[in-house]
Amino acid sequence: MKKYTSPLAFFTLLCLTAVLLRPAALASEPAAAVPFSSVNATAAILVDADYDEVLYELAADELRYPASITKVMTGLLAIEAVERGELFMDTVVTLGDDLYIGIGEGGSTQGLKTGEMLTVRDLLNCALIPSANEACNALASAVSGSIPAFVDLMNRRAAELGMANTHFTNTHGYHDSSHYTTARDISRMCLEAMKHPDFREIVSSVSYTVPATNMSDKRELHDTNALVSNFRTGENRLLYRYAVGIKTGSTPEAGYCLASAAEKNGRMMIAVVLGGTYWKVDGEFVDHNYFTESKALLEHGFNDFSRKTVLSQIEPIDTIPVKLCAQQDYVTVQPAAGLEATLSNDLDPTLFERTVTLPEVLEAPIQQGQILGSISISYGGRDFGSVDLIAATSLERSQWLAVIDQIQRLFSKLWVKLLLLAVILVVLVFSLRRAIFGPSRPRRNHGSDRRGHGRTYSGTYRGRRR
Repeated sequence: MKKYTSPLAFFTLLCLTAVLLRPAALASEPAAAVPFSSVNATAAILVDADYDEVLYELAADELRYPASITKVMTGLLAIEAVERGELFMDTVVTLGDDLYIGIGEGGSTQGLKTGEMLTVRDLLNCALIPSANEACNALASAVSGSIPAFVDLMNRRAAELGMANTHFTNTHGYHDSSHYTTARDISRMCLEAMKHPDFREIVSSVSYTVPATNMSDKRELHDTNALVSNFRTGENRLLYRYAVGIKTGSTPEAGYCLASAAEKNGRMMIAVVLGGTYWKVDGEFVDHNYFTESKALLEHGFNDFSRKTVLSQIEPIDTIPVKLCAQQDYVTVQPAAGLEATLSNDLDPTLFERTVTLPEVLEAPIQQGQILGSISISYGGRDFGSVDLIAATSLERSQWLAVIDQIQRLFSKLWVKLLLLAVILVVLVFSLRRAIFGPSRPRRNHGSDRRGHGRTYSGTYRGRRR
């Protein structure tokens, strides 16, 4: 097999280094990221939601407290239960005595009461729009029968989603030192949740009205996400018209956190910012920066990245020598499929590194589309995938060339060579003998031999009489 790698030009390496080595970025940041002012937070990630490709990351795998972003998992599990037919959005839930378990002082609530009756839809809106902790406990009991059983379900679902660095201890995110996750894991959870229409409808809502219940008048709910609603900030500058969710969260230990999503020109981006702070002017509170940082991160994805082809399906990659074919002595190989990636706009895909694996030589027949090797694409340490390399044309086998090849192979074997050598030696010996002694002649015997044996005559001798 042959394997080769095309080198990058020196100036390309310099440009790549300039792109990657910005102060706030970690070594794990994708090489395809463009220069971007660092996010003012402890951890962040930006993902192209359409293709699940990371465009930017900052400490994305370091453990962090998720605060109320936890409620994304709670909402996801409740909606999945509805989709399985275990519950309905209009199912009425009577709130139990475990309503406020795990919710300490200062926890966000909507004043729900034990014995109060709300639908699953109302509870989901209470949990995801104004971030009511007790609504999460109510959903947990409705889905799994108990809060501990639901928390077990949360952790199992997290494992299924590949959230390897996540552990939940409650349904709502009230601080617990054993309740943690990462920016990358949150992005995976949000990617899954945003696939569900009911979830997307709720987290993108500016407000929701909970009808009057058996124990309360109607409740007006307003989104805590300033990218979606200005109800809590009173300012339009934070609104982001492309925002479609997702969830805020804050505790003293977690800082200010936001998992956000936006759609623009048919594309969706998901951003996670953890451990944000807030701005003050002359000692007065102005704004939490996790909204402005998230908005800038989302715009970074939309404005500075686009979908590009890094490998064309119709591009000829290489040729392989072919034996036993009268048509031609080589076959051209091309990719079985193209490769695309979301790349920063200033990157040239033609400069990407290609690793091609092909056999040294082939024998006909070869069918068009036959898999002959593979090609992988990378850039600056980031792997963009690999595809099979296939024959671009069919080549027929020549029977005459095949016979000649079989003869050649036969005479190339050691035992055949030894046999031929032996035959040649025998011929040489007889030839030399003939040359030296001449041709051998048959013997003629006249008269009797030395032992007196002569010719024998039969019959009667008749002599002449005198």
